[in-house]
Amino acid sequence: MLNGCQFILLPNLSEARKGNMHFELGFLAKGLLIGIITTIPIGPAGLLVVNRTLNNGRISGFLSGLGIATADLIFAILAGLGVTILVQFLEEGKLFFNLAGSLVIISLGILIFFNNPIKQLRHHKPQEKRNTWYFFSGFFLTLSNPVVLLIYLALFTGLNVNAGSSHMTIFTLVSGMMAGALIGWLLVTTIFNNIRRSIRLRKIFWLNKIAGAAIFTIGALTILGLFFTI
Repeated sequence: MLNGCQFILLPNLSEARKGNMHFELGFLAKGLLIGIITTIPIGPAGLLVVNRTLNNGRISGFLSGLGIATADLIFAILAGLGVTILVQFLEEGKLFFNLAGSLVIISLGILIFFNNPIKQLRHHKPQEKRNTWYFFSGFFLTLSNPVVLLIYLALFTGLNVNAGSSHMTIFTLVSGMMAGALIGWLLVTTIFNNIRRSIRLRKIFWLNKIAGAAIFTIGALTILGLFFTI
């Protein structure tokens, strides 16, 4: 009788495992898609990666993207775990955090605008120091805008992922997001690195000015949007 029950139950357990595997693979695929979408270079972080790639090559751009993706990963994990106290704190200080993040973006825009890529080529800094700067500038640019956490929280709510979800589900989703972001930044930096080879140094100088002005404008408009309806 016991053997008969085991025979009946084993197929059901196998079906349940298959169902869970399909469920997790679905979240992995969604995470990959979200990660790739976040690398579309339309915001200040994306412009930073493009600017670095055009100025210094693919490695500098990819390291900046890696810093951005790492900060996004931290926000995604916190959102997935549903850190209620932190979310409430961010909601209450939303104006302050938006203002602080916008000031960081404006500062970065000014820095890029007045940066001279021609001088950079003549006066090289040690590679390790530059690589560290590329990573952490992207990391802190993203981390300076913790409102991103609220965006991920809304996104995860739409995907029905919350503090009650299993750790495996959250891990699968954020792992997919990280992998997607790395794939996305690799594609972006490869494309712009190929473009870089056909652009003269003088054009890169002016693209630097345009990127810096664009990043500055995004930060300035964000600040204006906090107090006025644009």
